[in-house]
Amino acid sequence: MSLSVTMAAEMDTQWAEDLFESKADSLILYGRSLGLSHFEAEDVVQDSFHALLHLKERPENPAAYLLGTFRNRAINYRRGFLRRMLREMESKRWFEGDGTMDEREESAVSCLKELPLDQREVIVLKIWHRLTFAEIAQHLDLPPNTVASRYRYGLLKIKTQLNERFLHESRYSGITTVLPDTA
Repeated sequence: MSLSVTMAAEMDTQWAEDLFESKADSLILYGRSLGLSHFEAEDVVQDSFHALLHLKERPENPAAYLLGTFRNRAINYRRGFLRRMLREMESKRWFEGDGTMDEREESAVSCLKELPLDQREVIVLKIWHRLTFAEIAQHLDLPPNTVASRYRYGLLKIKTQLNERFLHESRYSGITTVLPDTA
């Protein structure tokens, strides 16, 4: 191979490297919200990028293609019985932290984990992937109003749970604290 062909090949994949750097961590989190273990989510991220790189042409919107591919592969990955059993055993460590979370962060993670899958998935896509309701609706094949409702109801549940937890704790400390309205 000549130097110019090698440079052209490297430049042609730079977009994929940039996409990996910007999306891999959030895809792992998304996989966790879909019920995969951390390691399963990493495997699905790798499979999704492998599929993306082996397309004949670069997609018009690689990030959207990647997110859709990741979701489909994650759902397919979960379907196996053995994997489902391993995921159940792994569910206690749904969000693996590095031990630096404070009490409020742990409570927020716990509240997110307790949400129904459909609400949790929309919240992760909206907050960590910064997708619009229309983009989420397209990925989940749902009406945008349904997506917005799932987001709103999920946040309301989290807010209610956090208010109950911290109001209960603050009563014992003599300080009353209620989280502000988000509306």
